[in-house]
Amino acid sequence: MQLILPSRLLRIALVVDAGATGALAVLQLAVPDALSRLLMLPRGLLLETGAFLVAYVLLLVVMARSQHLWSWLVKTVVSGNGLWAVGCVALLATGAVQPGALGVAYVAMQAMAVVVFAGAQYLGLRQSAPAGSPAGSGWQPGA
Repeated sequence: MQLILPSRLLRIALVVDAGATGALAVLQLAVPDALSRLLMLPRGLLLETGAFLVAYVLLLVVMARSQHLWSWLVKTVVSGNGLWAVGCVALLATGAVQPGALGVAYVAMQAMAVVVFAGAQYLGLRQSAPAGSPAGSGWQPGA
Protein backbone atom coordinates (compact mmCIF):
# COMPACT_ATOMS: atom_id res chain seq x y z
CA MET A 1 0.00 0.00 0.00
CA GLN A 2 1.64 3.21 -1.12
CA LEU A 3 0.77 6.42 0.68
CA ILE A 4 0.86 9.58 -1.40
CA LEU A 5 0.79 13.29 -0.78
CA PRO A 6 -2.20 14.42 -2.86
CA SER A 7 -1.28 16.91 -5.58
CA ARG A 8 -3.17 20.17 -5.93
CA LEU A 9 -4.90 18.79 -9.04
CA LEU A 10 -6.04 15.68 -7.18
CA ARG A 11 -7.47 17.75 -4.33
CA ILE A 12 -9.30 20.05 -6.75
CA ALA A 13 -10.67 17.10 -8.72
CA LEU A 14 -11.95 15.47 -5.53
CA VAL A 15 -13.58 18.70 -4.33
CA VAL A 16 -15.23 19.44 -7.68
CA ASP A 17 -16.47 15.85 -7.92
CA ALA A 18 -17.86 16.11 -4.38
CA GLY A 19 -19.61 19.40 -5.18
CA ALA A 20 -21.23 18.20 -8.38
CA THR A 21 -22.13 14.83 -6.92
CA GLY A 22 -23.51 16.45 -3.79
CA ALA A 23 -25.75 18.69 -5.86
CA LEU A 24 -27.14 15.65 -7.71
CA ALA A 25 -27.68 13.78 -4.45
CA VAL A 26 -29.57 16.69 -2.90
CA LEU A 27 -31.69 17.12 -6.01
CA GLN A 28 -32.55 13.44 -6.27
CA LEU A 29 -33.33 13.08 -2.56
CA ALA A 30 -35.19 16.39 -2.14
CA VAL A 31 -37.60 16.19 -5.06
CA PRO A 32 -37.68 12.61 -6.32
CA ASP A 33 -41.32 12.70 -7.44
CA ALA A 34 -41.00 15.87 -9.49
CA LEU A 35 -37.66 14.76 -10.92
CA SER A 36 -39.07 11.35 -11.80
CA ARG A 37 -41.95 12.94 -13.71
CA LEU A 38 -39.70 15.47 -15.44
CA LEU A 39 -37.01 12.99 -16.49
CA MET A 40 -39.25 9.95 -16.84
CA LEU A 41 -36.84 7.97 -14.69
CA PRO A 42 -37.99 5.62 -11.91
CA ARG A 43 -38.36 7.31 -8.51
CA GLY A 44 -36.65 4.36 -6.83
CA LEU A 45 -33.63 4.68 -9.08
CA LEU A 46 -33.31 8.36 -8.20
CA LEU A 47 -33.65 7.71 -4.46
CA GLU A 48 -31.27 4.76 -4.35
CA THR A 49 -28.58 6.43 -6.41
CA GLY A 50 -29.08 9.67 -4.46
CA ALA A 51 -28.47 7.84 -1.18
CA PHE A 52 -25.36 6.15 -2.60
CA LEU A 53 -24.08 9.51 -3.79
CA VAL A 54 -24.32 10.96 -0.26
CA ALA A 55 -21.93 8.27 1.00
CA TYR A 56 -19.65 8.84 -1.99
CA VAL A 57 -19.55 12.59 -1.33
CA LEU A 58 -18.54 11.97 2.29
CA LEU A 59 -15.68 9.77 1.08
CA LEU A 60 -14.53 12.43 -1.40
CA VAL A 61 -14.60 15.16 1.24
CA VAL A 62 -12.55 13.07 3.66
CA MET A 63 -10.08 12.27 0.89
CA ALA A 64 -9.78 15.90 -0.24
CA ARG A 65 -9.00 16.98 3.33
CA SER A 66 -6.48 14.21 4.03
CA GLN A 67 -2.77 14.91 4.21
CA HIS A 68 -1.97 11.44 2.88
CA LEU A 69 -3.97 9.03 0.75
CA TRP A 70 -3.51 5.44 -0.23
CA SER A 71 -2.94 5.24 -3.96
CA TRP A 72 -5.29 2.21 -4.14
CA LEU A 73 -8.12 4.34 -2.71
CA VAL A 74 -7.64 7.01 -5.38
CA LYS A 75 -7.48 4.30 -8.06
CA THR A 76 -10.73 2.87 -6.67
CA VAL A 77 -12.43 6.26 -6.98
CA VAL A 78 -11.13 6.66 -10.53
CA SER A 79 -12.36 3.16 -11.43
CA GLY A 80 -15.68 3.80 -9.71
CA ASN A 81 -16.21 6.92 -11.80
CA GLY A 82 -15.44 4.91 -14.91
CA LEU A 83 -17.92 2.23 -13.87
CA TRP A 84 -20.57 4.88 -13.14
CA ALA A 85 -20.14 6.16 -16.70
CA VAL A 86 -20.45 2.62 -18.10
CA GLY A 87 -23.53 2.09 -15.95
CA CYS A 88 -25.13 5.27 -17.26
CA VAL A 89 -24.53 4.23 -20.86
CA ALA A 90 -25.79 0.71 -20.15
CA LEU A 91 -28.91 2.07 -18.46
CA LEU A 92 -29.77 3.99 -21.62
CA ALA A 93 -28.58 1.41 -24.14
CA THR A 94 -30.32 -1.62 -22.67
CA GLY A 95 -33.76 -0.08 -22.53
CA ALA A 96 -33.98 -0.90 -18.82
CA VAL A 97 -35.61 2.52 -18.41
CA GLN A 98 -37.56 4.65 -20.83
CA PRO A 99 -36.52 8.21 -19.99
CA GLY A 100 -37.72 11.27 -21.84
CA ALA A 101 -35.31 13.54 -23.67
CA LEU A 102 -34.42 15.37 -20.45
CA GLY A 103 -33.84 12.04 -18.72
CA VAL A 104 -31.49 10.91 -21.46
CA ALA A 105 -29.62 14.21 -21.19
CA TYR A 106 -29.47 13.92 -17.37
CA VAL A 107 -27.98 10.43 -17.50
CA ALA A 108 -25.66 11.23 -20.43
CA MET A 109 -24.34 14.35 -18.69
CA GLN A 110 -23.55 12.26 -15.61
CA ALA A 111 -21.62 9.82 -17.78
CA MET A 112 -19.61 12.61 -19.38
CA ALA A 113 -18.96 14.38 -16.08
CA VAL A 114 -17.66 11.30 -14.29
CA VAL A 115 -15.31 10.53 -17.18
CA VAL A 116 -13.88 14.04 -16.79
CA PHE A 117 -13.62 13.61 -13.01
CA ALA A 118 -11.91 10.23 -13.44
CA GLY A 119 -9.41 11.72 -15.88
CA ALA A 120 -8.59 14.66 -13.62
CA GLN A 121 -8.29 12.39 -10.58
CA TYR A 122 -6.00 10.03 -12.47
CA LEU A 123 -3.78 12.90 -13.62
CA GLY A 124 -3.81 14.26 -10.07
CA LEU A 125 -2.72 10.88 -8.76
CA ARG A 126 0.12 10.79 -11.29
CA GLN A 127 1.26 14.24 -10.08
CA SER A 128 1.16 13.18 -6.42
CA ALA A 129 4.42 12.41 -4.64
CA PRO A 130 4.97 9.30 -2.55
CA ALA A 131 4.55 10.17 1.13
CA GLY A 132 8.12 9.12 1.96
CA SER A 133 9.74 11.10 -0.86
CA PRO A 134 11.73 14.31 -0.42
CA ALA A 135 8.64 16.19 -1.62
CA GLY A 136 6.80 14.73 1.35
CA SER A 137 9.43 15.61 3.95
CA GLY A 138 9.48 19.36 3.51
CA TRP A 139 12.61 19.21 1.35
CA GLN A 140 12.82 21.99 -1.21
CA PRO A 141 15.14 21.93 -4.23
CA GLY A 142 18.02 24.32 -3.66
CA ALA A 143 17.36 24.64 0.08
